[in-house]
Amino acid sequence: MELSEPTVEEEGVVEVSPLVSPGELKRRFPLGDAAARFVRDSRRAVADVIHGRDPRLVAIVGPCSLHDAESALDYAMRVREVAEATRDRLLVVMRTYVEKPRTTVGWKGMINDPWLDGSCDVAAGLELARRLLLSISALGVPCASELLDPATSRYLGDVLAWAAIGARTSQSQIHREMASSLPMPVGFKNGTDGCLDGAVNAMKSAGEPHAFVSVGEAGTTMIVRTRGNPNRHLILRGGGGRTNYAPADVACAAELLRSEPVARSIMVDCSHDNSGKEPTRQPDVLRQVVQQVRGGERRIAGILLESHLRTGKQTWRRGARLEYGLSITDACLGWEETKSLLYEAAENTR
Repeated sequence: MELSEPTVEEEGVVEVSPLVSPGELKRRFPLGDAAARFVRDSRRAVADVIHGRDPRLVAIVGPCSLHDAESALDYAMRVREVAEATRDRLLVVMRTYVEKPRTTVGWKGMINDPWLDGSCDVAAGLELARRLLLSISALGVPCASELLDPATSRYLGDVLAWAAIGARTSQSQIHREMASSLPMPVGFKNGTDGCLDGAVNAMKSAGEPHAFVSVGEAGTTMIVRTRGNPNRHLILRGGGGRTNYAPADVACAAELLRSEPVARSIMVDCSHDNSGKEPTRQPDVLRQVVQQVRGGERRIAGILLESHLRTGKQTWRRGARLEYGLSITDACLGWEETKSLLYEAAENTR
């Protein structure tokens, strides 16, 4: 509804609209008992890897962002086949990112603008995102996402097997508090300048109890008190135009986390600054990481790949026709290359 006479605190607001509560959205699109067991099992499997109880590598692969449900499900079905074939060496989790942080402005993800037209129908976006994640999970593919808006976890958190806190938000106290309450393993990315301190401090903070204000199942505000999340790790994504996945970088990061009770505290993001934002360089990054693991580096828990059905990206514009299976945010590696790379990684970690 439009504000005819805004109050003092609403003078910068144009419109206020009601939004479905987390509980109501979950009632409309429930997880179900079998799916809940799958999510819990997937979370436990990821936690077993980062605590050193499972020798496999976690491979978090998928589009930079989901913008089209059809291509996302197409990708998920392909991932399922590879995940099953490599399950003795890899634990494959699909990137199902429905929120996108922006350095300035741009398309902010499926939740914010599901129709890709600037209408920002957030209510429809939450519904579309939940239905899509439920469908992917029903295929037997675990879901992973970056949690940007703290309210999002109330709507989608029950479907996620793994979550990330991004390079721009790892230093945010709000996100550290939220991460301390999350039931799934959480990775913290180093800053966009390459500095590790913010992510290391975030990882430590999220392991401790917190009390904070949040949105409840009924949509009302509440006070949340947490135990702290025991399943945290660091994500090395490069920064400031530099890479940070070499053996010396891994050793430095591991030393900063030496006091944390996590055996395998590091994942390497093969994209972003580690690949120079060039998707065709991701395979080389992954091969070097696998070589470290093969050589005895036990502190690396896994990798992240930005991958879609087709290599590259396209520019999103309001009303523009989009090509199928091609990213509209960061450029991605194509599926055939991704498939070969995952099989290669599985073979080379034997």
